[in-house]
Amino acid sequence: MKKSTCRGCGAPIVWIKTTAGKSMPCDAEPVLYKAREGAAGKIVTPNGEVLSCDLDVGPDEATGIGYISHFVTCPQAEQFRRKGAPKDGSHGN
Repeated sequence: MKKSTCRGCGAPIVWIKTTAGKSMPCDAEPVLYKAREGAAGKIVTPNGEVLSCDLDVGPDEATGIGYISHFVTCPQAEQFRRKGAPKDGSHGN
């Protein structure tokens, strides 16, 4: 996992290679999540899977630790988004 700084907002980010082989910028701080099919939240696992999940869960509910796509949290995300890319940060995965 490569660490860097967002060129748009200056936040620390990590780059995670997805299972599709693309590098995705994610917020540097890992978060707890509960995997749930069809959930609105998305998480990127350290091994590159993009999962639907519930965020803001406690340690007793969590099914893992992952990273939130920086496209979701960056106030400057639109300047980096490719045409046709989903706004939820999932990149269609």
